[in-house]
Amino acid sequence: MASSSTTALSLCSVLLVCFLLLPALFLGSNGQPLAMTYHRGVLLTGQIPVNLVFYGKFTASQRAVLSDFVDSLSPLPGQKDRLEPSVGTWWNTLRVYYAASKTPPPRLALGRQIVDESYSLGKSLRDADLAALAARGGAALSVVLTAADVAVERFCMSRCGSHRPSASGSGRIVYIWVGDSSAQCPGQCAWPFHQPMYGPQTPPLVAPNGDVGADGMVINLASMLAGAATNPFGDGFYQGPSEAPLEAATACSGVYAKGAYPGYPGDLLVDPATGASFNAYGARGRKFLVPALFDPSTSTCSTLV
Repeated sequence: MASSSTTALSLCSVLLVCFLLLPALFLGSNGQPLAMTYHRGVLLTGQIPVNLVFYGKFTASQRAVLSDFVDSLSPLPGQKDRLEPSVGTWWNTLRVYYAASKTPPPRLALGRQIVDESYSLGKSLRDADLAALAARGGAALSVVLTAADVAVERFCMSRCGSHRPSASGSGRIVYIWVGDSSAQCPGQCAWPFHQPMYGPQTPPLVAPNGDVGADGMVINLASMLAGAATNPFGDGFYQGPSEAPLEAATACSGVYAKGAYPGYPGDLLVDPATGASFNAYGARGRKFLVPALFDPSTSTCSTLV
């Protein structure tokens, strides 16, 4: 079974060379759009609690940004204060992936929040450590979030986050890891809220929640959640080779709104009060930036704005 870790293009949104290669990545050898192929594996569905494991020192504000984002994914029906375009609408875009199996996308509900500020496994983590931390969550879907001063294997070299099936148990448990890149590689993993490490040095956008690290983590968490839902065990939906798959969000790396082109995220909404850029409203009046999702029915990137 192929690995469901999806990290190969997580940095492409800021590396100029990847921007230049993106058109080729969407095309097969015949010059036609590369298909988002369903490999007949299980997709996540049903009511799924998401437990958050905060590893290292996060401020209360940072934890609130990330937990509010998860809480925004599946709003309660008839919620009166819901504004559009919303994180919930973005998540429901995945329905096109579920049409063949006649099952809806999972409804994700914020579960427990576990805080480990003592760095119980140290400040340099390997994949096995991430799996151990995820096991503390004890949910069908656990998210490990590492603080800015925590080094993680291959972080900033080839990935900003990852999702994998559990290495133990039934194999039907998935965990996600996303790191705060603000002190290590914001130009790679927090663009467009930081100047890119490579390419034209365009001014960064204002982060919607005032925190480059947390807002950058939201982008990568959103990408990993979309991949975990549609390719949880490595045999769901993906483009290209199984060892370096392009998934629902990573197939549209660097695209956030209409008009996007290499080095430009697209024509985003702007908060007139703060000047912050965003494309989705969330819980408790939050604003977020979420990636475009690849539409397998049209072989194009679908954006909220």
